[in-house]
Amino acid sequence: MRLRLHHKMRLSIIAFALLLPVFGQPVGQPQDTPPPSSEKPLIVEKFTFVVAPVTVTDKSGNLINGLRANDFQLFDNDNPQRITQDIAFHPISLVIAVQGSANMEGLIPKIQRLGSVLDDLVLGEQGEAAVIKYDHRIQTLQSFTSEPNKISEAMKKLKPGSSSNAMNDAVSAGLRMLKTRGPERRKVLLIIGEARDSGSEARLREVATEVQFANAVIYSIDVGHLMATLTSKPQPPRPSAIPPEAQHLPAGVQATPTTQAQNNVGNWIPAFVEIFRSVKGVFVDNPAQVYTRFSGGREYAFASQRALEQAVSDLGRELHSQYLLTYAPTNIEQGGFHDIRVVVNRPELIIRTRPGYWIAGTK
Repeated sequence: MRLRLHHKMRLSIIAFALLLPVFGQPVGQPQDTPPPSSEKPLIVEKFTFVVAPVTVTDKSGNLINGLRANDFQLFDNDNPQRITQDIAFHPISLVIAVQGSANMEGLIPKIQRLGSVLDDLVLGEQGEAAVIKYDHRIQTLQSFTSEPNKISEAMKKLKPGSSSNAMNDAVSAGLRMLKTRGPERRKVLLIIGEARDSGSEARLREVATEVQFANAVIYSIDVGHLMATLTSKPQPPRPSAIPPEAQHLPAGVQATPTTQAQNNVGNWIPAFVEIFRSVKGVFVDNPAQVYTRFSGGREYAFASQRALEQAVSDLGRELHSQYLLTYAPTNIEQGGFHDIRVVVNRPELIIRTRPGYWIAGTK
């Protein structure tokens, strides 16, 4: 039986207070989910544990199963933490957020064919999924269901909309839906669309905060802007601005989801710190990359129908081979970014997990 790690300790801690949007929870079929309000009332979030999803592979990228609790060590800011163990099965709750803006018109038929492969490859036993579409607004095409035919029917409802791409708002809406699911479920958000955002009211910093409180893992199947443009009606060009902290490759080397996945995630910590420290938020040209890195997920490339289905297949295998390391931090009073480091007792293995989480401090 595959190891699952869950919390048994209930330590009530006020993590921090941030300016965050307050949203309602209802979802329907179909319906429009309004974007986050521009009002940012002060709320205090509480959490009792941190979940670190851990993917273990060998040097060839093959997933490793069968590890046990005593095979791992977890450090929070270099402080060893007690990992609590639970071998119970954790069914998956998945939100599929699909970009439905006008420039996706030529790609939507390819995405619609995913409905038939999502159930067996990703959801598995007792799994459930919901589907939302986003352009300038967020629409719930299907609330959570375990019936594969309903997922397929929801995907068929995808139609090109406006020229906007409110991805931040879509991620926020998906996280709100996942927070309605029980604590026994694994919470996963899959973004299918361009990695950029245009038109969201929610800021990157606010959504990243929601990610860590939801204990959700975010994956993305990235549609290149060029690919979307070539398969759609001509759109006005949009300038690209990539901040220095988001560039980690040598000059002249083009970043791809594969090379990005091989980068040391520690290089991203300064960028995460800057995002959370900034009151007004930092512009990032690739927010999908921030969400996948910050949550411990992964990016996949969408270059063809075959590549799209292969990405879903790879995602399914990873989710069903992943270890959930859960702990109640013993150093919660330390403000700032908490680095999470996981060590496995087999030095030849490679680990991918979320890099950490942020707590506002007084320093």
